[in-house]
Amino acid sequence: MDRAEIEGFWAHWLDLNRKAEADGNWSPLADVYAEDATYGWMYTPDEHFMAVGREQIREWALGTEMAGLEGWHYDYQATVIDDVNAMVIGFWRQRAGIVDDATGEEYEILGIGGSWFGIAPRPDGEGLEFAWQRDWFDLGSTATTFLDIVKAKKATAGLLERMSLNGIEQPGHYRLADLPSTVWPPPVAAGNFVTQELPR
Repeated sequence: MDRAEIEGFWAHWLDLNRKAEADGNWSPLADVYAEDATYGWMYTPDEHFMAVGREQIREWALGTEMAGLEGWHYDYQATVIDDVNAMVIGFWRQRAGIVDDATGEEYEILGIGGSWFGIAPRPDGEGLEFAWQRDWFDLGSTATTFLDIVKAKKATAGLLERMSLNGIEQPGHYRLADLPSTVWPPPVAAGNFVTQELPR
């Protein structure tokens, strides 16, 4: 795959993110995912989120999973592009848009967060799209930051409602044994990109 084409697609993705953040509506981002794309992340070893298909990504990953996080932003700090294997890794900081009076800085979920994307040509040949995405973040730090915001009496009603939900009962949340796609992206799980064989 041509690196310049990937770089152009990634720049377009960053522009879409800025617009979604400004509009407070993440769902239009789903338009750059393949119709059968998968998008997942892990909460705990036995609780995972997984959306299968563009419309589940729109409704769940970019919809219900973003509820209560209005005003939060996820600014990409660095990008690694693998044009040989058609992958991109973006590292982002997760900040609340709510200022901590003690520090004068925004509340932030510490630890390195990021997204790992697989890229494929669109079926119509008109550009590229995401075939899959897997995210990671520090759940312990997330809980700590949420609680710090609550203790400071700065939590929005949406954030409080989000924190009151039973996670495993929410759309797209699965026990590990019930996941509709693989924890690792499907082609990676299939061994298509193995770079170091396990010793026999």
